[in-house]
Amino acid sequence: MSETRLQAESRTEFGKGAARRIRRDHKVPAVLYGHGTDPVHVTLPGHDTMMALKHGGANALLRVEVDGDTQLVLPKQVQRDPVRGDLEHLDLLIVRRGEKVTVDIPVHVVGDAARDTTVTVENATLAIEAEATHIPEALEVSVEGLEAGSQILAQDLQLPRGTGLRVDPELLVVNVTQAGDLEAETASDDVEEAADEPEGGEETISSVAGEPGEAGEEQPGE
Repeated sequence: MSETRLQAESRTEFGKGAARRIRRDHKVPAVLYGHGTDPVHVTLPGHDTMMALKHGGANALLRVEVDGDTQLVLPKQVQRDPVRGDLEHLDLLIVRRGEKVTVDIPVHVVGDAARDTTVTVENATLAIEAEATHIPEALEVSVEGLEAGSQILAQDLQLPRGTGLRVDPELLVVNVTQAGDLEAETASDDVEEAADEPEGGEETISSVAGEPGEAGEEQPGE
């Protein structure tokens, strides 16, 4: 996995107002933490950070330079604007070369199963343990020629060297069924849901006490 260099700036202002000002300047507030160090609050270049996450994915390896110091980090939590998708805040975990971390990796299905079958990905991501500087971008699963009734479990996957599963080995990842079976199951589910609906088209609304928080609001100490 390649590293993306980001030049950061230290920040001393916190709260919603400060975060808004940072984002208006097309930058992103972030915090670096881990390995027993005190959290380091920084501001990252907005466009460069967004492109790094776009190309590197959820497990992009970033080299953040701030005040003459350099840290290798992985995105731990990424907050985005729910409408525009703009970056609002990042929590970045400090890592070391050779250190192993647990990350979620997307599952990519390749190949074509037998005719008249339906391929269902039951788990689109899997947790694995890998070296922080050698995290695979995806786990490839081939369904080429598989007949209906075939199943691929987590233990069946060929993991890259140096990585290991962090999930139940018998976890179902991909399920191959007869094409008509899935349609019948979906129709049955629709009938059950209709039977559970209250008569007269009444709608049940649940409420939660308290006012909703503002998107991108930073918590104290973050």
